[in-house]
Amino acid sequence: MGSGSLDVLLLDTHIWIWLVNGGPERLPPSALNAVRLASGSRLAVSAISVWELAMLEARGRVQLQMDCTEWVAEATRRTGLRVVPLSTEIAVGSTRLPGDLHGDPADRIIAATARHEGATLITRDRALLAYADQGFIRAMEG
Repeated sequence: MGSGSLDVLLLDTHIWIWLVNGGPERLPPSALNAVRLASGSRLAVSAISVWELAMLEARGRVQLQMDCTEWVAEATRRTGLRVVPLSTEIAVGSTRLPGDLHGDPADRIIAATARHEGATLITRDRALLAYADQGFIRAMEG
């Protein structure tokens, strides 16, 4: 895993939605500053976050101002972030995570993506923060 100012920042799904959909004030100043300082390929979301967003939107739990596919394209363009594809390594890695992380497939894929990318995960998810406290990923509370 990398260190220092060149770290990749991986946004958890809710952080990505808040950042783009009018809620960046929900982020602590330290997390918002880290996101603002990141640029280009150093800011990322997992492909599973696109799926989670689409599911939330389809169920009416998230309101988007445009079609979901268009929202994702606009959100990635505006923030300059990249979507990390679900590779074979990440998929298999999500089933072989060390330590104790619950069985939610999306959270496991996000954790595996953070490990694969050597990224710091920005999240408010207590289970993922606890997993980081075990030393298996790096995380910052968002």
